[in-house]
Amino acid sequence: MPSVSSPLAEISLEELEGLATTAQYKPVATLTQHLTGINPKTFVGSGKVEEIRLAIKRHNPEAVIFDEELSPRQNRELENIFKCRVIDRPWIILEIFSNHARTREAKTQVELARMKYALPRLTRMWGHLSRQRGGIGMRDVGETQIQLDRRMIRNQIHKLEKKLIQIDKEKKTQRKNRTGTYKVALVGYTNAGKSTLMNCLTGADTLVEDKLFATLDATMRKIKKNFPYPVLLSDTVGLINKLPHDLVASFKSTLDEVRSADLLIHVVDISHPEYIGQMRTTDDLLRQMDMGDIDILIAFNKIDALPDMEILDHALHVFPSSIAVSCKTERGIESLRREIIRHYEKKLVPYHLALDHSQAILVQKIRKFALVLKEDYNSNGIALDLRLSPGAKAKLKFILQQSLKTAAG
Repeated sequence: MPSVSSPLAEISLEELEGLATTAQYKPVATLTQHLTGINPKTFVGSGKVEEIRLAIKRHNPEAVIFDEELSPRQNRELENIFKCRVIDRPWIILEIFSNHARTREAKTQVELARMKYALPRLTRMWGHLSRQRGGIGMRDVGETQIQLDRRMIRNQIHKLEKKLIQIDKEKKTQRKNRTGTYKVALVGYTNAGKSTLMNCLTGADTLVEDKLFATLDATMRKIKKNFPYPVLLSDTVGLINKLPHDLVASFKSTLDEVRSADLLIHVVDISHPEYIGQMRTTDDLLRQMDMGDIDILIAFNKIDALPDMEILDHALHVFPSSIAVSCKTERGIESLRREIIRHYEKKLVPYHLALDHSQAILVQKIRKFALVLKEDYNSNGIALDLRLSPGAKAKLKFILQQSLKTAAG
């Protein structure tokens, strides 16, 4: 698994090894090189190319995996030299996403990203694209067939894009139905413990595995455990360094769930030696997704796994409004709940509502998305003093309009 040598190369290679293992490859050798410049033809220098070629002869691997993204030209040149498959970090990530996609939406998103990424990289050595665990059904039959399949892939890309537009319309309808509900989204680097934290906060049974990208499809649950307000919590796909651009673009609909959130909880595995770099990667990706205006609460997770508590003290000093939690021991979970409540109440605005006695049935519906401070039943009707989240006004207006229509009908 060749990589560019740097002070962080060892950590990056460990992560690449985790990615390769998750994608069902077994790493057999690791090579690094300190590069002063990228070779436009083969990415690494000629001496390293020969070293890799000899390693291939010795180990006979299924593939050579690069920790950096290769250009289509570099991919073709290296496959011609090595006479075996050459794949890069973005493709490994796409393979994992393909393996873990479960819903119609996720499968469509991943397949679109895979095809866009693979299209300019088709070569005579491209048999790996038709692997059973996520291929796109092509055979190694020569240059003419490659040209035909390029056309086939372009047609399929067009179909998938149309399919995603339809799915996005359905998702927008679902999101509209949730207007007025306070939404909290868990974001963060892959394997930071978001799914475990969701289970702690909601009592749900979301899949929890100690591997990269264990969760791919967005999961939503109501926070009911020790919580006074209606809050919807979503667990989203983990982020990672060098996430393929086509994948980010394809996951627009899924990421819109995060964009519509009122609060983001940035879950950080503080026991990881490179947690600051992982935080930076997450922040950069959130900015790319135009989420800079959403309130963010940092939750330093896995404090029970820290070898030295001074690491936590330093992190809390640098990020003073953050929360330290351990899903394993449930330390800090109650503090996190209180902080979510504080953010919720900060967004509430006072609102006075007058109802007729005939509309009394609406009070129970209103309680589901608004905080009722006072109810006054008198001869003139029902007076309610409320506190509403910004999005709840639209929902209240809709309910009142429906009530008037029913009364008129």
